[in-house]
Amino acid sequence: MKQDITLKREGQFLAFLKPLVGKFTPNFQRMDIMGSLKKTVITIFSVLVFLGLWHLGSKALYNKEANFKIEKALNEQGAVAAEAERACIASGDSSCQPNTLPSPLQVWASLQSLIADHKVITADKAAFVEKMSERNAQLIAQGKDSIVYTGRASFVDIVLTSIKTVFAGFLLALLIAVPIGIVIGLSPSLRSAFNWFIQIFKPVSPVVWYLLVFMIVKTLYIGDSSDNAFVISFISVGLCAMWATLVNTAMGVSTVDKDYINVAKVLKLGTFQKIFKVILPSSLPLIFTGLRITLSVAWMVLIAIELLAQSQGLGLFVWEEFQNGANDSNSKIIVAMFVIGIIGFLLDRLMLAIQNMVSFNKNESV
Repeated sequence: MKQDITLKREGQFLAFLKPLVGKFTPNFQRMDIMGSLKKTVITIFSVLVFLGLWHLGSKALYNKEANFKIEKALNEQGAVAAEAERACIASGDSSCQPNTLPSPLQVWASLQSLIADHKVITADKAAFVEKMSERNAQLIAQGKDSIVYTGRASFVDIVLTSIKTVFAGFLLALLIAVPIGIVIGLSPSLRSAFNWFIQIFKPVSPVVWYLLVFMIVKTLYIGDSSDNAFVISFISVGLCAMWATLVNTAMGVSTVDKDYINVAKVLKLGTFQKIFKVILPSSLPLIFTGLRITLSVAWMVLIAIELLAQSQGLGLFVWEEFQNGANDSNSKIIVAMFVIGIIGFLLDRLMLAIQNMVSFNKNESV
C-alpha cells in the first residue's frame, strides 16, 4: 500500500515537470540547430579560406615563373623577344604559359574535361560493342575468344581499376593476417617465435615488396603472354599493408578477458567454438582497428605500386601526366590528388560503419 502511494506521488511530480520539459525542449532543439549551423558555417569558411590561399599561392607562383621567362628572353634575345614573350603569356597561348601550381578554376576545368572525356570514351565503347556484337557471337559459337575493346581507359575507368586493386589487396591481407594473428595470439610461444619476423618485415618499403612479388609472379607466369600487372599490384599491396591487422589481431586475441576463457572451459566448448563464439567477438574492436589501418595503408601504397607495375590505375595516371608536361597536366594531377583523398576518406568511413554493425563497441572517429 505504501509503495502504491509512493508511485502516485512520483507520478504527480513527473506530471508537474511535463510543462517545464515541454517549455524547454524547443530551446534544446534550437540549440542543436544553432550548433549544426555553426559547424556548417565554420566548415564553409575554412573551405573558402583554403581556396583563397590556394588561388593566391598559384597566382604568385605563376607571376614568378612568368617574370623569369620574360627576363630570360630579355637577357638572351633582347627587348623585342622579351616583349613578344610577355604578349604571348598575356594572350593565354598554351605554348608559352608558365607550368606551375594550377589555380582552383584550372583544376575545376580539368575535372570537367576528364568527365567529358569519360562520356566520349563510354560512347565509343558502346558503339564498338554494338558493331562487333554479331561478329563476337559467331566467334563464341566457334569456340574462339571474342574481340574486346582495346582503346584507352577514361579517368573513371582508371579510378575503378585502383579501387578494384586495393580491395583485392585488402582481401588478401585479411585472409593472411587474421588467421595468423589468431594462431599467434593464442600461443605465447608462437608470439615469441614470430616476433622477429613481424618486426623485420613490417617496415619494409612498398617498392621492395613490389620487386619481391615481381620476381615470384614473373617466374610463375613465365611463357604466359597475358598482362599480370594487376596480379603483381594487388599482391604487393596486400603484403605491404597486412601488418597492422596481423599485430592488432594477435594483440586482441592475447588480451581477451580470462573470465571469458574460463567460461568457455566450463561450457566445454571446442577449439573452433571457443574461437568463433568467445575470442573473435571479444577481439573485434582491435581487429577492426587493424583492418582500418590496413585499408588506409593499402590505398596509400597503391599509387607507388601501380606506377612501378604499370597497372592502369591512378598511380600510372599521375606519373604519365607528370611526364606529359602538357598545359593541363598539373591540373589533372591535382584532380587525381583530391580523388585519392576523398576515396581514402570514404573507405575509412566504410570500415567504421562495418565495425559498428558487427561490434558491441560503437566508436566514433575523426
